[in-house]
Amino acid sequence: MSFALFQRPGTVVFLDDDPDYLEMLALVLPRHWHLKLFLRPHDCINYLQQEPPFWEADAWNQQQLVEHWREGKPLIPQLLGYWSKYTERYALTRVCVVDYSMPAMDGLQTLGELVDWPGSRVLLTGQADEQVAVNAFNRGLIDQFIAKQTPDISHRLIDAVENLMAAPNPRHSQIWRATLTPQQNALLRVPSIGRDLTDFVSKRWVEHVVIGDPFGVLGMDADGQVSWLQLEPVSGLEDLAVLAQAEGLGAAAADIRNGRKLVDLELRQALAHGAPPELNPAFTIGREENLLGALFPVPPELCPDTANSYGRWLARQEHRNVQG
Repeated sequence: MSFALFQRPGTVVFLDDDPDYLEMLALVLPRHWHLKLFLRPHDCINYLQQEPPFWEADAWNQQQLVEHWREGKPLIPQLLGYWSKYTERYALTRVCVVDYSMPAMDGLQTLGELVDWPGSRVLLTGQADEQVAVNAFNRGLIDQFIAKQTPDISHRLIDAVENLMAAPNPRHSQIWRATLTPQQNALLRVPSIGRDLTDFVSKRWVEHVVIGDPFGVLGMDADGQVSWLQLEPVSGLEDLAVLAQAEGLGAAAADIRNGRKLVDLELRQALAHGAPPELNPAFTIGREENLLGALFPVPPELCPDTANSYGRWLARQEHRNVQG
């Protein structure tokens, strides 16, 4: 799996005609997931069919950030504003898990009604339904299927959903790839770099965006704390050292040239922030040793209100009740 240029939490929907099974899921699935649990196919369909206009509006908002950047407006302050304003982005459903065997309408019929809904689809099957699920997967109707009789089904479900949530969204990737140079894009496609970046962001943030100007990853954790992972190709260290010297950081130039430290001059410039530049230890990303990274905090006064963080948003949502 390649590194996702854009990632954020979202809602996970479950549809099953067994209320006891849904109640069990409500208890055992991770507390950091936002769940919606449905007993009736039509309720689930009606819920998800309302989402496509909101997906479209969100994609348009992101595209506008890139268009404004092309007109000369820095990306990082725009992203901080986007995170501050559009808090209901977390409500959009990323994954829908549907039981195949239901009396009124089977799982595939249900998913077939969701023509314009762009999320990932998982089918839960019984033993007798496995060939149906294989055929559906091969036809691209579902992204994954899991047999309900699988031992430790809850762990299988958690792994499946988290993998789908972490997978790059093609439309979002297209929007943000437009900010990258061909060289930056090529670096991010290197498998070892992608693995290292995926591991780095998964341990620190719930939401991130990769941009090319400046080159790096802006990320936010569940508590609303924002930081910047500056990415610096080894080939660019000399230019960064020269820039640091021009800013009066001549003593640090040797550390920058040798790849021991990076300086956040581009971040400060993008934020129009007058605080002194910060130098932080650099580390290698990927086995090829041609890309370095360093982590810098974004000044708290420039970050979104923590009341709008994912953790606070999740705490405001209704209890995990079965719908219907």
